Amino acid sequence: MKVYFDNAATTAIAPEVLEVMLPLLQNVHGNPSSIHAPGREARSIIEKSRKKIAQLLNTSPSEIFFTSGGTEADNFALSSSIESHGIRHVISSPMEHHAVLHTLEYLAKIGKIKLHLLEVDQQGNLNYEQLEEWLKTLSPTLVSLMHANNEIGNLCDLEKVGNLCRAHHALFHSDTVQTMGHYRHDLQKIPIDFIVGSAHKFHGPKGVGFIYINAQNKIPPYLHGGAQERNMRGGTENIYGIVGMAKALEEAYQEMEQHQRHILSLKKRFITEIKTHIPDVYFNGMSGEAENSLYTVLNVSLPPSAQNDMLLFNLDINQISASAGSACSSGSEVGSHVLRAIGAEASRAAVRFSFSRYNTEEEVDYAVGVLSKIYAASISA
Repeated sequence: MKVYFDNAATTAIAPEVLEVMLPLLQNVHGNPSSIHAPGREARSIIEKSRKKIAQLLNTSPSEIFFTSGGTEADNFALSSSIESHGIRHVISSPMEHHAVLHTLEYLAKIGKIKLHLLEVDQQGNLNYEQLEEWLKTLSPTLVSLMHANNEIGNLCDLEKVGNLCRAHHALFHSDTVQTMGHYRHDLQKIPIDFIVGSAHKFHGPKGVGFIYINAQNKIPPYLHGGAQERNMRGGTENIYGIVGMAKALEEAYQEMEQHQRHILSLKKRFITEIKTHIPDVYFNGMSGEAENSLYTVLNVSLPPSAQNDMLLFNLDINQISASAGSACSSGSEVGSHVLRAIGAEASRAAVRFSFSRYNTEEEVDYAVGVLSKIYAASISA
């Protein structure tokens, strides 16, 4: 049995998405910036996709800009807002995705900002009181906190943080890559300035994403060299990816509650089964509290064992795909900065299993069975 439990890294493209992309790849070749008929056709297709995404997020199409993915969108939001609004202080956390954390560390290194990282407890919960105290004294300020952690599944209260930022005249950016297409984002209700999406996280194509920029904020382009995206991002638009992304988000929204119930049931089954079969197992961050964490992610802390160094390799041999942490650091010898931030025990193996609507109970049972055999062999040896 082949089991893919690395959906926080990337998801399989949905058949419905492929269906709308293929005819465009075959028949639509105009440059959206050209004024002739093929160009106008391409432009119309892009704008229909922009409108669809804006409708789903309950915002204006003029506030949606297409990018190459979440990393570019995060960089766009951070670098451009810091430059245009004279931001001197940025409040973030030590658990942010590297698209955010490395960008902010670089900006701090070259003297653009002073970076302030919130305290987190051993479960990865943010210190909201510290955030409020810093907002009272630091200005001008940008707050950047991800909606859901990609490794341990902790959720940030966007409305709470947004209201604090509004009260203290701070900008608020959130990396929403892991929750876009998995939770509903109503931008008329969330007090926020920038959110981002990446299509391949919700069964769309790779290499395309978007940024929402609140119309009250004027920021300069991040990529120069053309007038595309209403002078906000140079470069010919990825029309096929954009159409696929809009379709993927539409499909996600249409059956979101059904998908949530299914995936949450898989996560709960995994928690119950692995606790039954492997003694001394627990879960990193809030991921083990199924109702209070990102329902697609479970970060399993396995007991010390001689098998730990080869655990992912052994899972792969058994055709189970999972991750030891952030997939964006694959191949790196550097351990997870998220697990270090919460003080996770280095002697224990940490494996992230992340689920999608295409996974099944049988796959959960198979994966737990393989894990229990690996650890049974380790004990008997």
